Amino acid sequence: MAEQSDENYLTTAEVARRLNVKPETIYAYVSRGQLTSVRARGRRGSLFAAADVERLASRSVEHPGVVERIETELSLLQDDELYYRGRLARELATTSTVESVAHLLWTGELTEQDSFPAPPESVALARAAMNVAPSSARMTDQLRIAVAVLGAGDPLRFGLAPESVMTAASRLLGVLVDALPGETTAGTLGARLWPKVSTQPPQPAVLDAALILLADHGLAVSTIAARVAASARANLYSVVSAGLGALDGHYHGAATTLAYKFLERALQDPVEALSDQLRSGEPVPGFGHRIYQQRDPRAEALFELLADSPVLHSIQELTEKVPGFPNSDLAIAAMMHAHSFRPDAGEALFAIARIIGWTAHALEEYAEPGLRFRAAGIYTGLPISAGPDAPRQRRP
Repeated sequence: MAEQSDENYLTTAEVARRLNVKPETIYAYVSRGQLTSVRARGRRGSLFAAADVERLASRSVEHPGVVERIETELSLLQDDELYYRGRLARELATTSTVESVAHLLWTGELTEQDSFPAPPESVALARAAMNVAPSSARMTDQLRIAVAVLGAGDPLRFGLAPESVMTAASRLLGVLVDALPGETTAGTLGARLWPKVSTQPPQPAVLDAALILLADHGLAVSTIAARVAASARANLYSVVSAGLGALDGHYHGAATTLAYKFLERALQDPVEALSDQLRSGEPVPGFGHRIYQQRDPRAEALFELLADSPVLHSIQELTEKVPGFPNSDLAIAAMMHAHSFRPDAGEALFAIARIIGWTAHALEEYAEPGLRFRAAGIYTGLPISAGPDAPRQRRP
């Protein structure tokens, strides 16, 4: 029971006004341990210590020049392992479906889930949007166009309640995969994606594992972009579009294509391919990682699924000659060559998988104070009173 004076405590409505959030968000803070509620004798409703509210308010952006620390319960990269909500991702990749792992990331519960829905009218809309793209467009180009059009066609897209967001994400994933050119099949997301990327006999377990292993990877640049959009309370489609935009950079999503092309040369002559790459002065695609020190667990898990493929012999030869270790980009490239995937399939696979993670991060961000990201800009232009011909200020 609260015995302190009322001036030391705030009601739910007062907290919501102070933090500029909805009352529902206050309850989320309580469930996550960010705020503690108390009951006052003779009063209805919960009260919150003003000091605790101010501490939480200080984390929101009410002044310029702040970059927020991001707390997340989703993925952990530690000791060369990747965990989703405390579970080994490489174990989930071989024991769970994509749909179940998505539900785990979105809710914290690992339970059996149905296939992602794909309403025919939405598939038709997405396919029509994809067909507008020129013949030279990559699969990721088609995905970006379709996401924008599907968002425009969803009148309920502005609903940011968790259930609404998860429903939209499930439908978006199902529709995007089914709308891609190629045969439409049933089953897990990997089974449905297979005929879109390969004409070989389906091995959906391989694609399911890859989708799970690529679903989230901490605060990668595309995830930061997605969270910034969610912080502005952009709807899920806009959040995904922000992530796709950052993913398109050659330092991020395009890394799988670089690894694919390098491995294509290496399958013909590993030594010559490596020699040419070293001569270029550029890093060898598909090797090393900024975070992992000795191994990439995602790559190891995917290589195990390709154990009988001749592609692994070339990778082994490369590994013996290249400092560092193979990463997930090379593993995806190996999977693509082993099963004759489309050359642009790696980036599309990465994008589809990461939509799962972006959705999970958006759900976290929607429960935080809005507009909490802003970097400090250091002005280096003309003095305020100067004309256009004035000399530029010198950097300190």
